[in-house]
Amino acid sequence: MVKRDLNRGLSTLIVVALLALHPAWAGSKILATSGATQIEGAAGGGLVPWAIIGGYGSEGEWGAAASVTRVGLPDFQLGSAAVHAGINNRFEFSFAQQTLQVDKLASHPDINSLLDGVIEQHVYGAKARLFGDLIYEPWPQISLGAQYKVNLNPAAGQVLGAYSDSGTDWYLSASKLYLHSLFERNLLLNGTLRYTDANQTGLLGFGDQNGSDPQWVAEASVGIFVNSNWAVGFEYRQKPNRLAAAEENAWQDAFVAWFPNKQVTLVGAYADLGNIAFWDDQTGWYLSVQINN
Repeated sequence: MVKRDLNRGLSTLIVVALLALHPAWAGSKILATSGATQIEGAAGGGLVPWAIIGGYGSEGEWGAAASVTRVGLPDFQLGSAAVHAGINNRFEFSFAQQTLQVDKLASHPDINSLLDGVIEQHVYGAKARLFGDLIYEPWPQISLGAQYKVNLNPAAGQVLGAYSDSGTDWYLSASKLYLHSLFERNLLLNGTLRYTDANQTGLLGFGDQNGSDPQWVAEASVGIFVNSNWAVGFEYRQKPNRLAAAEENAWQDAFVAWFPNKQVTLVGAYADLGNIAFWDDQTGWYLSVQINN
């Protein structure tokens, strides 16, 4: 029943995204201000949601984007397919289907047979711009967001001591684009506070053997535009470390983003995800392709 409801919700979101692509609703934001797609579906960076509302729709318009993301690590392959739609530059709705594949499951001596080699998670997201503006007001843009996550392979978390297979992250983001700032280049700064009990973003369940006990963690992004089409930057995402059997580290990446036009966004990065479950030093490449209206 849960899976059927999630699939029905995904279909609805896709319809909304396709409607938003109608030329009469084409966005009027300036190039690159739609951002990329964060791995949980929200508009922002690769690892961190930003306060921006997805798509190129400004006030009175719709905007939408669809993306495919892949992260290649020594022992894992993390994939995410996502859509998000922005309304009136005020509200954003998103959906992401994540898949984590363990490449060397059978060879690890400490693995319980209940830990599946493929873990799938669905993430429903919503975000609302509270006040401020990314460019045109002195205050940064401030947005409040939520991500409801359902792990479709609950045994993956249970074997490590997770309390639940579903949970909700709440986050508050502040984003500001400073024009002609650092070395006369445009500078993007974002800070996010997240309230969560998700283990490895929920891919290893939620909470621990003592129950659900969410905590605040900090996330940040900085990007500098080399020109109007290219940006380079860095992201940091603090993580809760709840499971005694699986140490969890902060995530970080160094990225390059290309905005050839308003229809396409490409992001490549070197990602350091630290320890994941029983595997150490998970560093590797990140690639995301996003299609915008």
